[in-house]
Amino acid sequence: MKQCLFALMMLLVAQSAQGRLITKTVEYKEGETTLEGYLAYDDALKGKHPGVLVIHEWTGVNAYVKKRADQLASLGYVAFAADIYGKGVRPATPELAAKEAAKYRGKDRSLIRARAAAGLATLAANPHVDANRLAVMGYCFGGTAALELARSGANLKGTVSFHGGLDTPDPGDARKIKGKVLALHGADDPFVTPPQVAAFQDEMRQAKVDWEMVIYGGAVHSFTNPDSGNDNSKGVAYNAEADRRSWTEMKLFFNEIFGK
Repeated sequence: MKQCLFALMMLLVAQSAQGRLITKTVEYKEGETTLEGYLAYDDALKGKHPGVLVIHEWTGVNAYVKKRADQLASLGYVAFAADIYGKGVRPATPELAAKEAAKYRGKDRSLIRARAAAGLATLAANPHVDANRLAVMGYCFGGTAALELARSGANLKGTVSFHGGLDTPDPGDARKIKGKVLALHGADDPFVTPPQVAAFQDEMRQAKVDWEMVIYGGAVHSFTNPDSGNDNSKGVAYNAEADRRSWTEMKLFFNEIFGK
């Protein structure tokens, strides 16, 4: 009986310590453009904690990126899903998403960097966040944005790209990267080619960045998103093992740069 009571007490203590998830829609600005992000944190947090900026795929801020922010909040981070496109810009089809993403992925990456920087500033200003312990992570299009933010010289402890575009018009900017870099890549991704992977690795070496890259066999583009289907022949497909392993790699990476 005493053992049962002790177990119940420990469960209640654990639940109390975890608190409840607080989520908010946050409007903010980049220049004259209104952006609409998503904030998630545990209301049991005391003091200031590491902040993680999460950048969306080419479809914009949606349920998927919000779920990732919630997962990060459950780990004890303050997570903010940034909006690169602008309030209300949420492409509903691949064709519209491709058209919107192209505005930011050309030879001039200043706009994607500015939008990502606005999200980072909003996160850093949150009263729960330690502005000296920040990281960025992104998926697909968001992986590109995360790397461009790091290349801009942003105050980041770390950068994580999940199946993101690795190319950049200005590889020399990698010398501005202040934190560590983790790239998580599908070995069979047809949209991020072996020459692009090699160029990225050379870019990191030349800039003497503290970087690592994990490549998942059998994985194609968008391997972390269940909505991507399961047909690798389309070049975009979910891979449960690569999803699980990459999330574990991310957690280890954050433990390293932030401390447990």
